Amino acid sequence: MKSIYGKKIGMTHIFDEKGKLVPVTVVAAGPCTVIQVKTAEKDGYSAIQIGLDEQKPKRLSKPLLGHFTKNNVKPFRLLREIRTQGSETFTVGQTFGAEVLTGAQWVDVSGVSKGKGFQGVIKRHKNRGGDHGHGSMFYRAPGSIGASSDPSRVIKGVKMPGQMGSENVTAIRLKLMKVDTERNLLLIRGAVPGANRSLVCVQACRRGGAQ
Repeated sequence: MKSIYGKKIGMTHIFDEKGKLVPVTVVAAGPCTVIQVKTAEKDGYSAIQIGLDEQKPKRLSKPLLGHFTKNNVKPFRLLREIRTQGSETFTVGQTFGAEVLTGAQWVDVSGVSKGKGFQGVIKRHKNRGGDHGHGSMFYRAPGSIGASSDPSRVIKGVKMPGQMGSENVTAIRLKLMKVDTERNLLLIRGAVPGANRSLVCVQACRRGGAQ
């Protein structure tokens, strides 16, 4: 298994082996606790269910609290699932952290991007806008969105104002600069999706990177 969930802490910079300053994102990888082991024979696929962030029992619903009690593990605030082959090698209650990515050079990072609310076409789609001439009154408007009489409707796919951000985004082929197993920290080159303290999934990339 070469993937783990963690929290995005923020950005900083380090110096590489050539003395070059490199901007990095710090991710607190886990620690993740195995809550349930799913096998192909019983569940139809092989995976492990993990928990992050210990939570007080009184803050959980009774069905969710019963799930933790049944597996004899502490209650957690977040539950996620990781597909893996050979899930039988894991045991309920097992804990792992940043060490699962030891040796990896490139990673894919998935998370929910920052929500930016309802935005116009200039910010959302990078439209140019109109010329700022005297009396123009056409500065940040979307402009024409289709013909009038034929087809008498707006064609699907036209770039329009709307909700921006708050989507599942994956940044691929990012270089993993350092794995701190003592503090369970991952230092990833560049920016990753999501706001600080948001949940991200870091997965080892089998493809070579371009950075």
